[in-house]
Amino acid sequence: MTGRNPAGRAPALRIGRRPFLAGFACSLAALPLGGCFEPETGPVEIRYDRQACDFCRMIISDPRFATEIRGGPKNKVFFFDDLGDAVHFLNGKDWKDDPTVEIWVMDMEDGKTWLDARKAAYISGQVTPMDYGYGALGSPREGTVDFAEMQKTILERGPSAFCLPERETSEQAAPAAPKG
Repeated sequence: MTGRNPAGRAPALRIGRRPFLAGFACSLAALPLGGCFEPETGPVEIRYDRQACDFCRMIISDPRFATEIRGGPKNKVFFFDDLGDAVHFLNGKDWKDDPTVEIWVMDMEDGKTWLDARKAAYISGQVTPMDYGYGALGSPREGTVDFAEMQKTILERGPSAFCLPERETSEQAAPAAPKG
């Protein structure tokens, strides 16, 4: 019965205080790295049918029109189900003109390739999740417009009726009582 205690069990593993504390400290230091490591630039993976749009709060389900914005004080990634939502969201931020802000759009033809939104070409007349009607393409074609023209048109039209912020929706749903 070598290596066993009188009760017949294997001896407990004893570790010194210093090695234990060193191992514990290393474990704590590694926690932030475990599986949630996000790059500091570029688009990140969207969890389709689970991830909510940061403008209208609807679930992002159609990859062909997905959009991401990376920016703000913490260089955070914001997710959108339609390019138009991203345009309106960014327009409302005080950091909208910061040159480090990144805008990524999905190529509507394959729904798998991220494009730099400022370099993409846009074609109108598409059936998009929030009905803004623009899809992104990797290169210009007949009938496409650049980012600035697309952005100008979307801002002139205003937010989609499908995703007005709550305060506007509730004001429209309950008109003011007549005076008198």
